[in-house]
Amino acid sequence: MSEERSLNFIEEIVEEDLAAGKNDNRVLTRFPPEPNGYLHIGHAKSICLNFGLAKKYNGLTNLRFDDTNPVKEDVEYVDSIKEDVKWLGFDWANELYASDYFDQLYNFAVELIKNNLAYVDDSTAEEIAAQKGTPTEPGTPNQYRSRSIEENLQLFADMKDGKYPDGAKVLRAKLDLASPNMHLRDPLMYRIKHAHHHRTGDKWCIYPMYDFAHGQSDAIEEITHSICTLEFVPHRPLYDWFIEKLDIFPSKQYEFARLNLNYTVMSKRKLLQLVTEGHVDGWDDPRMPTISGLRRRGYTPASIREFCERIGVAKRENMIDVGLLEFCIREDLNKTAWRRMAVLDPVKLILDNYPEGQTEVMHGENNPEVEGGDGSREFPFGRELWIEREDFMEVAPKKFFRLGIGLMVRLKNAYIIKGESIVKDADGNITEIHCSYLPESKSGNDTSGINVKGTIHWVSVEHAKTAEVRLYDRLFQVEDPSNEDGDFKDYINPNSLQVLSTVYIEPDLVNAELGKPVQFMRKGYFTLDKNSTEDKLVFNRTVTLKDGWGKK
Repeated sequence: MSEERSLNFIEEIVEEDLAAGKNDNRVLTRFPPEPNGYLHIGHAKSICLNFGLAKKYNGLTNLRFDDTNPVKEDVEYVDSIKEDVKWLGFDWANELYASDYFDQLYNFAVELIKNNLAYVDDSTAEEIAAQKGTPTEPGTPNQYRSRSIEENLQLFADMKDGKYPDGAKVLRAKLDLASPNMHLRDPLMYRIKHAHHHRTGDKWCIYPMYDFAHGQSDAIEEITHSICTLEFVPHRPLYDWFIEKLDIFPSKQYEFARLNLNYTVMSKRKLLQLVTEGHVDGWDDPRMPTISGLRRRGYTPASIREFCERIGVAKRENMIDVGLLEFCIREDLNKTAWRRMAVLDPVKLILDNYPEGQTEVMHGENNPEVEGGDGSREFPFGRELWIEREDFMEVAPKKFFRLGIGLMVRLKNAYIIKGESIVKDADGNITEIHCSYLPESKSGNDTSGINVKGTIHWVSVEHAKTAEVRLYDRLFQVEDPSNEDGDFKDYINPNSLQVLSTVYIEPDLVNAELGKPVQFMRKGYFTLDKNSTEDKLVFNRTVTLKDGWGKK
């Protein structure tokens, strides 16, 4: 954004810390995703915040994977996360994993046991939940809480050595079963999982819980500003307790409001359901709020960074309108996307007074928003053209400034034409529009003296290429599907994808490149899909253009 903005509350904290000389005047943040799914637009906000802070204050950011649950994790997710962070324009100082610290975390746990601050519990998950009490009633200690330090050390070592099956025992911190904060009522630190880990293999059959690994990993790396979303506020006292009792680096946590975007879901569990149940075409389906989905749809890193900048960093949850995200991509692509012509719903137009067999070469700017037009292109013009069916009306209303019988309109970068007659099929559908053209009205050399209010796009029938075009709309019909009655999938928009199998495009579009969006004049911004081949081009609509006629 061009205008100067005030500091957000986290930037204020960082500046105060630097002014006070805290942390040796350094800033080290981290982005700590769990590799159990693809990143979404909410993660993009966190990425921009963590990496942006470090960049602003000459600091560094670690990329650390919280890989403490081998059952749900996969190298595919690790690779996709790294690709997304780099695509957004950021580089990390160190690529780290919570699994790098498994030995150290185990030793931390042993230290807590030795100080009588942790114990092995044989209770089932249901028993532990019942023993924790309720928010208004304190928990009750069980017989395992009074185990001796020696017994706990032996049992924990036996857990590590694989002597017990999954779920037989857990290690719990010994805090306060009467605490009003449920997270402090003897939280779990380790559970038994005989599962292969994507990095440590079969070395471990016990794995640290997120709440034990997360804060200690920050401390091990000496993270100065540990930035989390608001749901971690009640977890912070536990992180601080572990740090105090272990006497390790006092990494400090700060919380901000997560990104909630309307007409979609942001839960990785729900996004996984959409993928596994076949409601979408994988994690990178262009209707998904994943970064890979947005990339496939044609969103740019600059537009997403701008979106994250505009929504800001707040302390209260709120719902962001997806229209703001669409605004940001329109603003970006308007300045960068080359203009091309494509006819999505074609009807044939014949210029009766244009010489048969003749072809002219017309010229048009690549992008009129760029000074100098960003270069120009050539495209063929002939007697027969494809135009959009909606650009002709047999009986046109007064303010319809396109083509009709007796109405005149300009063909983009070509001639002024006048509607003369139509041909219909047996069902009454228009199959041909016959027009006359004004030879003296050629764009760039118009001597006709006639001004028309409308301009329409077209493609030469003889020279047109074809493509499949996919028109994407919002994935859900309601603003907040997670808060509606019943299953959130009941609110999927059945019209979120419309496939146009035969769209006529100007010849130059066969040279379209992946990752280089184009504007189909008057129809929207589009990008080449990854599944395109030489024999079949596929374009995804990124976002529509503002349509003044449609609003009327």
